[in-house]
Amino acid sequence: MFVGDDWAEDHHDVEVMDGSGRRLAKARLPEGVTGMARLHAMIGELTGDDTDTLEVLVGIETDRGPWIRALVAAGYTVLAVNPLQAARFRDRLGVSGAKSDAGDAHVLADMVRTHGHELRPVAGDSPEAEAVKVVARTHKTLIWERTRHTQRLRHALRDYFPAALIAFTDLDAADTLELLGKAPTPARAARLTIAQISAALTRARRKDIAGKAAGIQAALRAEHLAQPDVVVAAYAASVQALLAVLTVLDAQVKTLQGQVEAYFGQHPAAEIILSQPGLGSVLGARVLAEFGDDSHRYTSAKARKNYAGTSPITRASGKKKVALARFVHNDRLIDALMSQAQSALLHSPGARAYYDRQKARGAGHNAALRQLANRLVGLLHGCLTNGTLYDERTAWSHHAENVAA
Repeated sequence: MFVGDDWAEDHHDVEVMDGSGRRLAKARLPEGVTGMARLHAMIGELTGDDTDTLEVLVGIETDRGPWIRALVAAGYTVLAVNPLQAARFRDRLGVSGAKSDAGDAHVLADMVRTHGHELRPVAGDSPEAEAVKVVARTHKTLIWERTRHTQRLRHALRDYFPAALIAFTDLDAADTLELLGKAPTPARAARLTIAQISAALTRARRKDIAGKAAGIQAALRAEHLAQPDVVVAAYAASVQALLAVLTVLDAQVKTLQGQVEAYFGQHPAAEIILSQPGLGSVLGARVLAEFGDDSHRYTSAKARKNYAGTSPITRASGKKKVALARFVHNDRLIDALMSQAQSALLHSPGARAYYDRQKARGAGHNAALRQLANRLVGLLHGCLTNGTLYDERTAWSHHAENVAA
C-alpha cells in the first residue's frame, strides 16, 4: 500500500493507493496526535486483518519532525522525497502546470509506488545523534548570521565611515564592537584617547597594545571624505543596532559551542570521529549531525561519499566522458568536510602527500581539496563500520605503495 503525504504547517493532504495505481482513499488530516490517529484508522480500515504481511510505504517531502517519528514508530516505511524530485515527477504526469495539495499527495503516492526502490528511506538515527544535530545546526546557523551581520556592518561603514575599516581589521571582535559602540561617528571616533583604545584592547586580550592603539587612533583621525551630518547620524543609529545584534550573536555562539561539545562528547562514535585528521569537537559534531549514526544508511563508502557530495558525477555521451563536481549537496556537510580537509593538511602527512599529488596532476586548490575530502570520507566510513580508530600508516599505505611503485 502506498501513501502520499503532502505536508503543511497545520495539516497533511494524504492519498492512499494500491499496487495498480487505484486510489483507495484520500483526506486532509490535521497536524498532531488527532491527525496521526485518523491516518492509522484510515489505513487500518483498508488493510483489515492483513497488517502482518502488508507493507505501507509513505512518501513525504521531509525527513524530520514529530510526524515522521510517529510514522516510523508505527511501522511504516517512510521515504524522504526531495522536493526537486517530486517537481520533476509531477511534470511527467501533466504539462498544464496545475498544482494543488491534493494533487501533490497523488504525485507522491504514485512516485513511491513506481520508484520506491530508488528513494531513500528516512534514517533511523539515535536520539543522541538527533540531539547533536539540533545544537550543531543552530551553532552553525548563528555563525552564518554573525557573518551576514558583519558584512552589513562593513557595507554601512564603507558608505559613511571608511576610516573605521582601516582602523579595525576584525569587525566582529570584542574590542571593535566596544569602540564602535562608544564612537559610531567619525567625529566621536576622532576624539577617542589612547587610554580608551588601550583599555578596550586589554579587555579583548590583544598583544602589542601600545602599537595597535596608536595605529587605530591615527587611522580614526586621518582625513576622509564625509557625508552630511544628518546622514551620518542615521548611519550611526543603524550601526549601533547592528553592533547590538553582533554582541548577542557572539555571546550565543560561544555559549552554544559548549553545548555542541557536551552533546557530541556523549555520543558513542565521538572517539572514532575525533581520531580522524582535521576533526575537532565542533567539526566532528557537524559531520556526525549531517551523516547521522544509522548503521544501515550507507551500504558502502561510495554511498557515503555520494551523499556527502565529495565524489564526482560522470557525464558521458558517445565518446565524450567528463567527471564534474557535485553542486547539489548538503551545504552544511560539505562545508564541514572541506574544513576538515583544509585542517588535515597541517595534521596528517598522508593527507598532505595525497593533496600534493592531486596538485601535481594539474588540479586546482579547490579540486584537490575536494578529492582529499572524498578520501577522508572513505576513511571515516571504514573506521565507523569496523569500530576502529584512525591510524595514519594504515590509512595511506596503499597510496604510498602506488607512489613507490
